[in-house]
Amino acid sequence: MSETETRFPCSSCGADLRFAPGQTSLRCDHCGHVQEIPAAGPRAKARRMGELDLHQALANTLPPGAMEEVRTTPCPSCGSLVEFQGAQHATECPFCATPVVIGTGTNRQIKPQAVLPFALEERAARAAMVSWLGRLWFAPNGLVDYARKGRALNGLYVPYWTFDARTRSEYSGQRGEYYYETRTVTVDGKQRQEQVRKTRWYAARGRVARVFDDVLVLASQSLPRRYTDALAPWDLTQLTPYAADYLAGFTAEGYTIGLEEGWARGQEVMAGVIHQDVRADIGGDEQRVSSIDTEYSAETFKHILLPVWMAAYKYNGKTYRFVVNGQTGKVQGERPYSAWKIAFAVLVALILAGAAAYFSK
Repeated sequence: MSETETRFPCSSCGADLRFAPGQTSLRCDHCGHVQEIPAAGPRAKARRMGELDLHQALANTLPPGAMEEVRTTPCPSCGSLVEFQGAQHATECPFCATPVVIGTGTNRQIKPQAVLPFALEERAARAAMVSWLGRLWFAPNGLVDYARKGRALNGLYVPYWTFDARTRSEYSGQRGEYYYETRTVTVDGKQRQEQVRKTRWYAARGRVARVFDDVLVLASQSLPRRYTDALAPWDLTQLTPYAADYLAGFTAEGYTIGLEEGWARGQEVMAGVIHQDVRADIGGDEQRVSSIDTEYSAETFKHILLPVWMAAYKYNGKTYRFVVNGQTGKVQGERPYSAWKIAFAVLVALILAGAAAYFSK
């Protein structure tokens, strides 16, 4: 397998260009030269972002143009598969801060069809992260200061699958309707009447249909899903046809959740929506769903890259990871706790409780 490397040399000084977040240009950090990224026309954009046939991909019969060989480096600690673009190199894993050696291995995978370019610069992402940490009262002050003064965040493109499908579902279940009966009860020797709610159940059958568009599924195992899920929502209307220019100066993770597993997760998301559709169709005051049989058609997918700023800080022997949505600035990560702050809070609570007990006598 051959190793390929794409460089974006500055036409003014020859140094490497870097994509400028929030813009449609590449910028040279050495001399400040700016170079616009060629824009695709409406027809070209629609064609280049076209969905791929899911069944064709699962059967490994996609056309050769839909596949590519990429240079990847597995992290020896967390197993993340990081793809390096151009002259970009790293000395540690962006996910866990473990030192890594850039290898020469390549991996054959489905090409990205689209990318959501970074809209947030590193400085703004760092400010959002420090602000988020500052709102965590129990966070160690040392970690907040370290994050504020520490090294730059890593700009990383994280792989996702998006799935489209038409569904038709037949269901069976029961519809519950409330009614009330009056009964007499005795309380403290006195009789009174009260209304008691009961439910009548009726058999229910029917069909529901839905068109799903861009159901988003994380294609990486390097970050906990609770982190990446918390970065939502993403404005996917801002997706642009994939071009390596947008990756200049950044790294991109290769997908480690394959298309088949990704589709299974996508179906789980769809099933949850269909279940809610069924409950709404049954109606009544309560619903019981016995079975749902769903047929899928027109299944297509895209492999896309979404922008995330990442920080992995080692503080007092422990690694803390934080992620920032590179489009909106939303932050998520491990919630650090200071034992001293917790002990102080407990002490204050005990003092206040003791004072309250003393003055209540």
